[in-house]
Amino acid sequence: MAWLPACPALPDPARLRLRLLGGVQGVGLRPAIWRLSQRWPLAGWVRNDGDGACIELEGARADLHAWLAALPAALPPLAQVDHAELSVQPCQGETGFAVIDSQPGAGGGARLPPDLAPCPACLAELFDPSNRRWRHPFINCTDCGPRFSVSRRLPYDRAHTSLAGFALCADCAGEYRQPADRRFHAEPIACPHCGPRLSLCDLNGSPVAGDALSHTVALLRAGQIIAIKGVGGFHLVCDADQPQAVAMLRARKRRPAKPLAVMALNADSLADVADIAPLAARWLNDPSRPVVLSPARAGLDALWPGIAPGVSRVGAVLPMSPLHYLLFHEAAGRPSGVDWLTQPHPLRLVFTSANLSGAPLITDNAQALRDLAGLADFILLHDREIVARCDDSVLAVRGARQVWVRRARGRTPTPLAAAPGEPVLALGAQLKNTLTVASGSGWHTSQHLGDLDHPDSWDVLEDAVRHWLTLTGAQPTRIAHDRHPDALSSRLAAELALRFDAELAPVQHHHAHLAAVLAEHHWPAEQPVLGLALDGFGLGDDGGAWGGELLRVRGADCQRLGRLRPLALPGGDIAARQPWRMAASALAALGHREADIAARLAMHPGAAAVAAMLARGVNCPPTSSLGRAFDAVAALAGVCAEQSYESEAAQKLEAHAQGPWPAPDPALWRLADDASELDLRPLLARISALNDAHASAALWHANLAAALAHWAHAASQRQGVRHIALAGGVCLNLTLLDALCAQLTAAGLTPLLAIELPPNDGGVSLGQAWVARHLGR
Repeated sequence: MAWLPACPALPDPARLRLRLLGGVQGVGLRPAIWRLSQRWPLAGWVRNDGDGACIELEGARADLHAWLAALPAALPPLAQVDHAELSVQPCQGETGFAVIDSQPGAGGGARLPPDLAPCPACLAELFDPSNRRWRHPFINCTDCGPRFSVSRRLPYDRAHTSLAGFALCADCAGEYRQPADRRFHAEPIACPHCGPRLSLCDLNGSPVAGDALSHTVALLRAGQIIAIKGVGGFHLVCDADQPQAVAMLRARKRRPAKPLAVMALNADSLADVADIAPLAARWLNDPSRPVVLSPARAGLDALWPGIAPGVSRVGAVLPMSPLHYLLFHEAAGRPSGVDWLTQPHPLRLVFTSANLSGAPLITDNAQALRDLAGLADFILLHDREIVARCDDSVLAVRGARQVWVRRARGRTPTPLAAAPGEPVLALGAQLKNTLTVASGSGWHTSQHLGDLDHPDSWDVLEDAVRHWLTLTGAQPTRIAHDRHPDALSSRLAAELALRFDAELAPVQHHHAHLAAVLAEHHWPAEQPVLGLALDGFGLGDDGGAWGGELLRVRGADCQRLGRLRPLALPGGDIAARQPWRMAASALAALGHREADIAARLAMHPGAAAVAAMLARGVNCPPTSSLGRAFDAVAALAGVCAEQSYESEAAQKLEAHAQGPWPAPDPALWRLADDASELDLRPLLARISALNDAHASAALWHANLAAALAHWAHAASQRQGVRHIALAGGVCLNLTLLDALCAQLTAAGLTPLLAIELPPNDGGVSLGQAWVARHLGR
């Protein structure tokens, strides 16, 4: 193993100290070390501390060498060692090997594992009527269960989790202290006698008498909406195969069209609604349990009205906790054993965050009873506190390509590797906010925290900052933030800079997008790279609305080489919610007269006023955003004129682009000689003359991919740079991304893509931290 250093020369007998840094807490490392040490007559101990795990071993030289040789294969599967330090210590003459109490440390080298779905061994016990944990919603062991969501700080000990208040019964205490047991030092260990309790309550908070799981399943079958306290927050759940229940949930949540995720027992239970590729199936069954977006089967809207209206992908997730498994177990009639887990199951459940759209995820029981009265009919809750709110991770899969849409439960708090550097805190973007702590040799990017437009967002972000700085032990010397002065994260950054006596580091939005990709690829800061930053909005260096940018990045330096030819934003920000306004803007850019624009869009109230604004240039700031160009095309094609959620128009346009495409026509775009501007007006003109949604969408995608590749290649020739980073929310369009990457590769360029983080604003904090670390170099 590369992480294991060479053993120094040893006396005989000898004593060794081995320090392990990385993901070594909460993964069963201490029990594994104890079991390994029983194979030889060795003395010593193992313990957790703020930096990882520390082991001291004493015995014969040959036995110590044998122990070191066997160590890599003996580590538990969840352990991830980033670095190890080995030294010789004076012999102490002790006997026996023990797991001893943890010791606080400076922090920074240790990290928590993420929350993981139940392992096969726990599932076997969960469904065994003779086992004392039969149907126990909080079963776990050293290989699975809650970690990040219940942990307050490191070292990872029960006293530092929300399980601290649950005193262990004699049986659990025996398992916890028995080195040969699977639950030896399993910190969240619980059973029906001493663990958290589940209860089904009405909206007044009164418990419903009887078995909570049985009543919950009966209510779901009756078309009711249940709020369920999960791993990292509450979710709203209803029967996905009951359109009336789905419609009611949408009405209450004020979510008229945004796609809803569906939970099923296994991938086979989704065969009629989703085309689940092998890669998607692997991720569905991964212990991290993300929501996986797969291509929808034909006829999805008819089979499942209201689940994912008008889009080409459907989101699915498998049970991520024992509680969720037990809903399916109850619906199946409480079968014994685990064979039923692999059989198709008729129950499919809508699974969406239990909050009004835009509000932070609810984690607290009292708040749930107070705020969910208008959303749910009943609430299934428990008394295990959620320390860190953690929404669901979301992954989009198309064939063999994958891209993270949201990184949260199951993926956080695993850091990305980084070269050592100064501690930096980066506060991310206004939308899809995350924060990143650059500490030691890791980029610690937080869970998805949501949009920062809600009144509670300041508290949510400040709480997350406090939690992450506690976990990492970092004291930031630099605080990075978006250059937009009105962003909440920018205002909090100014306050935190005073608190920590740290330097402020404003970073331009699109520079941060591309820098996030470079951080993932360990890109040398001194080596220039090209980048296409393609999204809806970011404040540009000139104060304008950017979003279709060709940039040259070299560490903290970023140069704008080119842009998409701007379109007007009639009415400003409202144009992002009403794509028909962008259609009017496109028509005006093509030279259509005011009266013609008003007549073509007469079905929209205000069309005449918008046409007049465009004709006079009043309240029509320019934007180079590719996201707004997508809106214009979607409206021109008759696909989406009004958006009820972000990127609705683009997603529906992508759905219409499935199927055959025409060959790209280079006459449909114009590129400035110096590559400083890409003009898509010829393409918009061709689309404006069509009257077919598929033809318009296919024409747009085929030629946009070719035009972007042509643009990048021209800049590459001028700059002598062959690598190009792709980032921004538009890169979630896998239909476009596949075509663009193929054409870039054919042109001799090497695309660099986001890997573990989303290419959208969820990755911006990582990019900010990367830029901040390279300032002044």
